[in-house]
Amino acid sequence: MILRIDHIGLATATPAELAPFLGALGLSQGDTGVAPEYRVACEFWDRADSGPAIELISPSGEGSTLDGRLSRTGPGLHHIAFEVDEIEPELERLRTAGFIPVDPEPRIGAREGMTVAFTYLRAAGLLVELVHYCRTN
Repeated sequence: MILRIDHIGLATATPAELAPFLGALGLSQGDTGVAPEYRVACEFWDRADSGPAIELISPSGEGSTLDGRLSRTGPGLHHIAFEVDEIEPELERLRTAGFIPVDPEPRIGAREGMTVAFTYLRAAGLLVELVHYCRTN
């Protein structure tokens, strides 16, 4: 089941250039990390009180999944991420609803305990990321 919007991903080759703009919007940098299988570095910007984050994603090495995207269309909106209670059933449900799976199986995300899988909604030209957190309390 989809629980909430987790974040909105923005692709950029130069995340430091966007920091002042995100600050002007009242956002602060929180978590950072690397999604190793995608070869992308991630910075999560949000408000301390609530709401979805803005994720700045940039290439972290040769063969990044962002290389082609940035060379074709430049920086901009990359994806919308939804937190789910379980990824596999949601992937199957979205596939049945017409989404195209991008990832054959869930992968390690950029935050601790984060698992992700991407799908594509061709009708809107939109990548949708499903996010699950393995919370340890």
